Amino acid sequence: MIRLFARAAKSAQGKYPDIHCHIRSGNAAFVQEHLDRGLIDFGVVYGPVDPNVYSAIKLPIRDTWGVLMRKDAPLAEKCVIQPRDLWDKPLILSAQKADAWPMSNWFERDITKLNVVATYNLVFNASLLVEEGLGYALCFDKLINVSGNSDLCFRPLSPNMEAEASIIWKRYQVFSKAADCFLRELEKVLQERSGAANENQ
Repeated sequence: MIRLFARAAKSAQGKYPDIHCHIRSGNAAFVQEHLDRGLIDFGVVYGPVDPNVYSAIKLPIRDTWGVLMRKDAPLAEKCVIQPRDLWDKPLILSAQKADAWPMSNWFERDITKLNVVATYNLVFNASLLVEEGLGYALCFDKLINVSGNSDLCFRPLSPNMEAEASIIWKRYQVFSKAADCFLRELEKVLQERSGAANENQ
């Protein structure tokens, strides 16, 4: 996903060299708060978007939920992770409101009854906690490198859980010229990706 933004930013900067991009990372609450306060122009969120508050473009990428764990963890022997596998395990979860967290229904159990030992808003920080043996982190696939000599591995959930991302901005936002340029370039990148995908079908 970041590659799409990088292409748009590179194209925009090629036309206007004085454009600079600043990327901040955080959870949905962080993104919405910063948008609402006018501290950022755009944000990326997963799941439904309130059209009364934000304008949005859905991104052509779906991310898969799973569990990041040490390769020597008991659950690493499994190909997929089911809800019951995690009911008694120390969990590291994304710091979000319980009612807005997409995994609530998947767990088939009240989240307050789970053994949540830590929360995170940056998955890299969660990966460090996992490496130290604190617990199992629920996150998206392909965010942490688990290849080669990594001590970590990733197992997808069963039933499968995917999330759709959108880039959002405040409804009726008046953009700066730089922000408007970036958005136009991003729309071009997405159109090119969509066209390429249709040709390969």
